[in-house]
Amino acid sequence: MTSKHAKDPRKWLRTAQTISEALPFMRRYSGKKVVIKYGGHAMGDADLADKFAHDIVLLKQVGISPIVVHGGGPQIGEMLKRLAVNSEFVDGLRVTDAETVEIVEMVLSGKINKSITAAINKAGGTAVGVSGKDGSLIKARKLQRTIKDQDSNIEKVLDLGFVGEPEEINPDFLLELDRSGMIPVIAPIGYGPNGETYNINADTAAGAIAAAVGASRLLLMTDVAGVLDKQGSLISELTIPEAQELTQDGTISGGMIPKLETCLETVRGGVDAAVILDGRIAHSMLLEIFTDCGIGTMIKKA
Repeated sequence: MTSKHAKDPRKWLRTAQTISEALPFMRRYSGKKVVIKYGGHAMGDADLADKFAHDIVLLKQVGISPIVVHGGGPQIGEMLKRLAVNSEFVDGLRVTDAETVEIVEMVLSGKINKSITAAINKAGGTAVGVSGKDGSLIKARKLQRTIKDQDSNIEKVLDLGFVGEPEEINPDFLLELDRSGMIPVIAPIGYGPNGETYNINADTAAGAIAAAVGASRLLLMTDVAGVLDKQGSLISELTIPEAQELTQDGTISGGMIPKLETCLETVRGGVDAAVILDGRIAHSMLLEIFTDCGIGTMIKKA
């Protein structure tokens, strides 16, 4: 302890008070599983990434079992550009042909996955990086999407290539890692019935995994504060019916809709609550889990 801090104990008193206030929440979540979808600005900023790794280790240290599922859209786009591979988006989804899915898997399961794993290990944890192919973790099916022609009103089936969605999750693989004291870091790559490789949206993969392992919480780290009302103020809590009503009246729109749909499906699947929170805020996970008010939008059944 430096002499400066020794002369001013107020800093340490605040720290002690914070730890004391967090105790009931530590007890509440001890032995529970929390699935965290990690991506966006939180993953691209070196300082935030370092704090995220330390926070994951802290969760494990106090008896919570964190499971990390990460994205990597910007990094994939950068690699495709570097390799001069054209990439097309339809309704916000990347059309993924055979050549593109190889690059997607290389980036997600390689560089990004191992970087996050190394950061958690450096922070004092024991993380293991896997993809949905490992341990038969994520069996996937081809994602089916239709769009309506605005002129004829005729529905057209989109072929997005090797874009998939979870069909079956193998929770035993993750539970075994947890029993061994390891922190799973998962790249959202799935396998098809004939060995195909599928690129899966990280939010969707995280939601399916949370439901399969019986998680207490799903945390979706985003680049927005959470769900906002029509005045632009944060909505701290929503039930399923309330969320559906806000979608129908247009309060919730655009890119927030698929995130909200993931939360709703996850809660219907048995997870106590799903939270959309701002990953741009340092220690946002700790603020959400260990404080009374939280900082994001929590979606729960009722």
